[in-house]
Amino acid sequence: MIMPLTSTRTSPDWPCQVKTPGSYDWERSAAKWLRELVPARYADYPTLIRHPVLLARHAQIQVQQEIRVARTALQTARADLPRLGMPESVIEHTIKLYAAEVLQLQHIARSVRAVTDALVEHNLGR
Repeated sequence: MIMPLTSTRTSPDWPCQVKTPGSYDWERSAAKWLRELVPARYADYPTLIRHPVLLARHAQIQVQQEIRVARTALQTARADLPRLGMPESVIEHTIKLYAAEVLQLQHIARSVRAVTDALVEHNLGR
């Protein structure tokens, strides 16, 4: 059976692990990818398994919290790490690490939004 394509267009932020909306089994690939973004204990809740939109919502919240944590770590590193006895070279490396993590998490957040939008559109089209 061939599933009709939805009007959702994949963006540059669309995760490569998720099949194109409307293709066979794309919702399952989306749910699998989203489960990797939430703590393991949430990934097995039956309600989240049965309703990928709810899983996507939780993933959005989770990623936003991770962004806040990474930003806080970045903003406080220069003041906090010397008090922990970290040498300047480690501090600089850590700051670069946190800055890169913030960028990566922002990309993931855009990907989660794209997948969420597609899941919502699919659910409303039923």
